[in-house]
Amino acid sequence: MITTTNLASTGARGVRAVAALLLALSASLALLAPPAALAQAGRELPDFTELVERVGPTVVNIRTAERVRAASGPSAEMDEQMREFFRRFGIPVPEGRTPPRRGGSPQEDSEPQQRGVGSGFILTPDGYVMTNAHVVDGADEVIVTLTDKREFKAKIIGTDRRTDVAVVKIEATALPAVKIGDVNLVKVGAWVMAIGAPFGLDNTVTAGIVSAKQRDTGDFLPMIQTDVAINPGNSGGPLINMRGEVIGINSQIYSRSGGFMGISFAIPIDEAMRVADQLRTSGRVIRGRIGVTIAPVTKEVAEAIGLGAPRGALVQGVEEGLPAAKAGVEPGDIILKVDGKAVEKSGDLPRMIAAAKPGAKSTLQLFRRGQLRDVNVTVVEFEAERPRRVAQAAEAQPAPQPKTAIGLAVSDLTEAQKKELKLRGGVKVESVEGAAARAGLREGDVILTIDNVEVTDAKQFNAQVGKLDKSKAVSVMVRRGEWTNYLVIRPAQR
Repeated sequence: MITTTNLASTGARGVRAVAALLLALSASLALLAPPAALAQAGRELPDFTELVERVGPTVVNIRTAERVRAASGPSAEMDEQMREFFRRFGIPVPEGRTPPRRGGSPQEDSEPQQRGVGSGFILTPDGYVMTNAHVVDGADEVIVTLTDKREFKAKIIGTDRRTDVAVVKIEATALPAVKIGDVNLVKVGAWVMAIGAPFGLDNTVTAGIVSAKQRDTGDFLPMIQTDVAINPGNSGGPLINMRGEVIGINSQIYSRSGGFMGISFAIPIDEAMRVADQLRTSGRVIRGRIGVTIAPVTKEVAEAIGLGAPRGALVQGVEEGLPAAKAGVEPGDIILKVDGKAVEKSGDLPRMIAAAKPGAKSTLQLFRRGQLRDVNVTVVEFEAERPRRVAQAAEAQPAPQPKTAIGLAVSDLTEAQKKELKLRGGVKVESVEGAAARAGLREGDVILTIDNVEVTDAKQFNAQVGKLDKSKAVSVMVRRGEWTNYLVIRPAQR
């Protein structure tokens, strides 16, 4: 028989046992939970409401208009803004002429007609606004609309197509201005927010994360890549960090369909501000140049010439009379550093040189035929590209030498050819087959070096080929027209 006391004690033991079991089960579940889940415990997703309230008034809507010029035929089929829309967002350009506006013909219509919409943000309380160059470029009229619905006609202070940055000015005071952030503090994976007018929908807010930094898209500047939803009309709007600071200008998307596909790009705000400061001061951007044409250094070439890892910028051509030529830079050189700062990839060099003021002196570290050397250049102002002169072949051609083991028959350059091409030596390829053909050499190419040894004439070239290890790849520096590049000849395939 169980007494009341015994029953009570038994119940107490049961409660303790259940509690112990639950405690053990909780501990086991905690051990099984992934570290990421534990780290996120108690953490909420970001709330952008306060940021939107604070930063939203600094973002503006930009409408552009242009007067329709008398035109007919294919050139009048589509205005430039629409062409820019199709180009940037990967949509095939449709055929057909833009219909006349207001029921009249293009020739009859002289009033400014709306061309497109974009976004921008207020830089200063006295009315300077930053946007994309492609938003306002070519416009006859720019209308800026604030969040309080006030409209202003804006004056274009300056545009820079190379960076796609523009500054316009409205006559207003006491405006809310953005805070500029530090791009160097931006981390991949950080939350960011965009405000703009996609498809004309004012003050649309989208958010995402930074997907990559220093993304080379082929443009003049490296871009910030995000997954923030960006669409036509967002162009020129700000990319904002969680502190409410602008870190970029939304400029492009990657798309195969014309719509957002999860990849968008923003111009880093530090680069944009450098441009904006010059536009506000003088209405144009002054950049440095040294007069070289460049190409990337491939892994194959880097290994063949003894550079190791692919880095730097390969000099393909040097413009006569400009700083690089005066300093002794030659086609085939690889520029590894500018003023001690490494050139990681070829696209870094134009940006580094452009940042220098005309008249400034810079030191270039070159890799030439297996050796490092420094040269000093004086940067000059960037001008419009000069027309390139195409080298003409001389009439008299020396007899070609017999084909070598690598499949090349070459001949000496005439004095006239050397003078025309501004070369001290080299040999001309007369015929090509086998390994050399597979490497991409063509008849008419001029070989300047082989295995990092400078070529003087056909006899010396053939002698050098005879010394090669036939089991190893060999690099040749080749001049083709105005360009110089490296090719790698591999042993004959068995």
